[in-house]
Amino acid sequence: MFTGIVTAIGRVRSISNTTGLQRVAVIPPQGFATGIAVGGSVAVDGACLTVSAVTGNTLEFDVVAETLARTTLGERLKEGATVNLERSAQLGDEIGGHLVSGHISTIGTVIAVETANGVHDLRLRVGRDWAAYVFEKGFVALDGISLTVGEIWAETGEFRVHLIPETLTRTTISTRRPGDRLNVEIDAMTRATVETVTRIMEKQ
Repeated sequence: MFTGIVTAIGRVRSISNTTGLQRVAVIPPQGFATGIAVGGSVAVDGACLTVSAVTGNTLEFDVVAETLARTTLGERLKEGATVNLERSAQLGDEIGGHLVSGHISTIGTVIAVETANGVHDLRLRVGRDWAAYVFEKGFVALDGISLTVGEIWAETGEFRVHLIPETLTRTTISTRRPGDRLNVEIDAMTRATVETVTRIMEKQ
């Protein structure tokens, strides 16, 4: 379990392919890996990955084909690439964002980057089916970042998020441009509520 508060940006050191998976080595900032043991969980661009090895300040992950296919990791994990990192939450931690599982729901595409009048907004498209779970002022996680939804356009499956300077500085999202794809995790409580109400309504 995570909170959607990215605490570090890591750099992909190397990638090696074996049957059915990729071994990915990521170098986080100094101190991030302290106390992380093999078998622990780290969110990499929002996707929960299990630590396969810890070598000094380098974390290694085995990423299976299913994860590579269902997230942006298959296209983004390249040597030298940067990724958002968050350690798993511990009992008693402050939850500054919202509860995030690290299980990616879908992939969103950046439609527009709006920076006029001192703002930095992203407009994304996730498709109408997934947009049913996105609500104005609700939560969504993009590349592991807990964000509040601004406006929505349910008919086109699009929504907008507003990014503050702190988020732009501490994560990789400032580099996203139209056409880029982001990992999207829908808030689990919102999805459960929508699906429960839908089932009740269908029975009436």
